[in-house]
Amino acid sequence: MRLSDLDKYNNIVIQCHDNPDADAIGCGFALYSFMKSIGKDVRFIYRGRNRITKSNLVIMLKELEIPIEYEPEFEEMPELLINVDCQFGQRNVTDTEAKVHAVIDHHKVSGVLPDLSEVRSAIGSCATVIWSMLKDEGYEPNDSQKIATALYYGLYTDTNKLSEMAHPLDRDMIDDLTSVDMSLIRLMSNSNISLEELKITGNAILGYKYLEDHAALIIEADPCDPNILGVISDFALETDKVDVTVAYYVGLKEIKFSVRSCTKTVHANDLAAFIADNIGGAGGHMNKAGGVIWPDKVDGDAGELFEKRLTEYSSIYEIMYAKDTTLNTDSMKLYSKREQELGTVRLTDIFPEKTHITLRTLEGDINTVIESDTYLMIGIEGEIYPIKEEKLKRSYRFSDKPYTANFDYQPTVKNSVTGDKKSVIEFAHTVISSGGARIYARPLTRAVKLFTQWDNERYYLGNIGDYIAVREDDPHDIYVVNGGLFDKLYQECD
Repeated sequence: MRLSDLDKYNNIVIQCHDNPDADAIGCGFALYSFMKSIGKDVRFIYRGRNRITKSNLVIMLKELEIPIEYEPEFEEMPELLINVDCQFGQRNVTDTEAKVHAVIDHHKVSGVLPDLSEVRSAIGSCATVIWSMLKDEGYEPNDSQKIATALYYGLYTDTNKLSEMAHPLDRDMIDDLTSVDMSLIRLMSNSNISLEELKITGNAILGYKYLEDHAALIIEADPCDPNILGVISDFALETDKVDVTVAYYVGLKEIKFSVRSCTKTVHANDLAAFIADNIGGAGGHMNKAGGVIWPDKVDGDAGELFEKRLTEYSSIYEIMYAKDTTLNTDSMKLYSKREQELGTVRLTDIFPEKTHITLRTLEGDINTVIESDTYLMIGIEGEIYPIKEEKLKRSYRFSDKPYTANFDYQPTVKNSVTGDKKSVIEFAHTVISSGGARIYARPLTRAVKLFTQWDNERYYLGNIGDYIAVREDDPHDIYVVNGGLFDKLYQECD
């Protein structure tokens, strides 16, 4: 759905869930402002039993002049009702009658959606969804500092101060919102914990469970602002003999959790994804991450689930350092690359040599410095990775055929100093794999965390069914190939 699809309606009510948080308020305010700008008769409301009283939200409403109305007994019948940061029929939002319903949200779809709906469950906040939809209509949130600040704070709070962002689109919004009142963000952030939440924090920490074999703490809290889970996790991680912390609460519609790690053999975002696999969603970074689990996917006690999944995660991976490892190739088959059309970009075609850049992809950000011989490869599923010119020319030949591709998220490259951002695809050329160096490879029978010979701090995950591979001409150039892509990329040698 696009916002332009709603243009035929004039009498519009925007409703968020009954206990609004900063994300619900921020995205509702931005949508309200857009509707006002195009001449619509629009109101922004919330219902339920309780008024907004939390200190940071009271400051947000006052300083940003957000015209949200508390309407517990709302009786109007608008032409169009738009639920934001929630879905019509959920338990956390009072049903409001309307001639037509629409939904804009970032949570899991929990029922039948109306025809007019935009739900992006992989996104970190509904503010990001609204921002993206506004940009698609040519509406510029940066033109209003109040709108930009509201959207930023929505994502900021829903991703634990941006540490648990789940999608590159979230990072794009943060980069784009240049007119944010950061002093107000700091003020609201430092007014975030009430005395009751301080008590929740203390009680949760007192009730920790320590898993000595894994140097991990699991901590259950009462339902609270998700940011409080981050506070608990951060504080607990400072404990001696603790490398990993998981704090969580069980709510009516979701189980929220926050993960922290201070060891390079456990990436917080990988652990969070493992915990939420098939039962929720997760996102974040190497050291800080978080996620959500859907209660209807959990059988039994949530604490037991977290303990079981953390224990499984700690035991299933073999740690491998390529620079210290030599694989036994006697039991491995020899492969060469199939002829495949891929994309490549010479980075000096985008920015000058020695420019510090950030490559933004669906898999995360890569920070690097452009050298004269540095290229990017664009894989068949949109994955990108740096490659040296000499290695590129050994394995690929250039084609005159224009490069075209359409991925779920178009990778970008940003000048880390100036902030100038450009699309990778626009500068890409087609290359065709030409065999080049051969590899030995075999399917993994045990999951591995591989530290490559060029990166001793960040591992690459290989799961059962993926392939472990090593170049025939370099015994320490060991890497992992996705099992679903291997047959598309390689063929067995005669």
